[in-house]
Amino acid sequence: MEQQTMTSGRALGAALKPRQLTMMGLGSAIGAGLFIGSGAGIQAAGPAVLISYLVAGTLIILVMWALGEMAAANPDSGAFSVYTAKAYGPVAGATVGWLWWLQLVVVIAAEALGAAGLLSTIFPALPVWLMAFVFIVVLTAVNLTSVKNFGEFEFWFALLKVVAIVGFLLVGAALLFGWLPGVQSPGLANFTGGGFAPNGLAGIATALFVVAFAFGGTEIVSVAAAETEEPARSVRKAVRTVLWRILVFYIGAIFVIAAVVPVGSAGLKSPFAAVLEAAGMPGAATAITLVAVAALLSALNANLYGASRMAFSLAERGEAPRVLASLSKGRVPVVAVLASVSFGVVTAVLEVAFPDKVLPVLLNIVGSTSLLVWTSALLAQLALRVRADREGTVLPLRMAGFPWLTGLGLLILAAIFVVGLIGEDSRPQLLSTFGLVAVLALANCLHHRSVKAQDRTGPPVRVESSERVEDPALVD
Repeated sequence: MEQQTMTSGRALGAALKPRQLTMMGLGSAIGAGLFIGSGAGIQAAGPAVLISYLVAGTLIILVMWALGEMAAANPDSGAFSVYTAKAYGPVAGATVGWLWWLQLVVVIAAEALGAAGLLSTIFPALPVWLMAFVFIVVLTAVNLTSVKNFGEFEFWFALLKVVAIVGFLLVGAALLFGWLPGVQSPGLANFTGGGFAPNGLAGIATALFVVAFAFGGTEIVSVAAAETEEPARSVRKAVRTVLWRILVFYIGAIFVIAAVVPVGSAGLKSPFAAVLEAAGMPGAATAITLVAVAALLSALNANLYGASRMAFSLAERGEAPRVLASLSKGRVPVVAVLASVSFGVVTAVLEVAFPDKVLPVLLNIVGSTSLLVWTSALLAQLALRVRADREGTVLPLRMAGFPWLTGLGLLILAAIFVVGLIGEDSRPQLLSTFGLVAVLALANCLHHRSVKAQDRTGPPVRVESSERVEDPALVD
């Protein structure tokens, strides 16, 4: 029998399996940022980008651990938005929730167009706009049916990415050890030839800002926990399983790329394909392109799910129109799904009509959202854990090393923000996101003041008689 999880006073279907949540956590960290964007980090720092990935990977582990602690104790579709509200008030919680929702609906358009653009390199006869439309329609249908279907799609998407990474690591190991017939091993010349950190500490710092975004999306696990069977046990297992696998897959893959593809090489534009071509693997570029398309579609599927659940939670808390909280018979927030995907469709249509005029601007505004969401998660965990320990609350999952590890995560985030503000390319993005946060915070503050004013005045008094009523007891 399907369980139900109470979320903000309403029941969502709890049909996600523990295996699906675990693979979702792993797959959400393995996206197009790794398959395509990892070359930018190597270009900035050289092989020393491994340090950047270790630092960013440590940050994500700490954030996931903190989110896991809160999600296991209080599974809610609003996740970090709800936890921030519990820790610092409803205005802060609503601001984080709307910020994340805006990021996801904008990225939905980017992922649909990005996947279609990649696929058009293999099938140039297919129009990009048509493929993007088909992707959105199909994955919207998946999200409208049941959370079980969403979980199953994400499970297989994630499994495909994991298999691709494992295969890549095996080929990379064989290449580096000289086990491939007729192919000379590049060895570790890129590491030992004086080019480990060609741009010094500045290059590592710059790469850190770039690399941090590759892990965006991992917070979706805390949202999905609300619709998972036995959420406390499932979240605990997912967090513990994902932590070490993220480092193994990311660090392993980046090590292979940095060892094989030198800094300045054109191959860094598609680093995975460059390694496979160096290993003499036929059709490498096509294979990696297809995997990258799958990664983008997986992210689109997950982002639509996350956006709809956040909109549902905001509506349940009175922070969004109540219609977004309506549920279908299958316990799916249909209106929230349609509202979220509609924003993405409009953005995609505008981008097709006016190329490079709409989407880049929106992505620049919401580009640093993940960093602020991670900051809010760590700050919320800091406050709620202190409160729980003071009240003697037993937590299903406890983050070890508290508060020092939470503080370490906040310190890493502070360093990333400093690096971003120093960099000429990243500064506008951060400032734009900060401006968006200020606008959302002001809007939510005004909303709450309006609600409080209505509560003080109360509903209008209705008097049935034309005569003046003196006794309050006679007023309806």
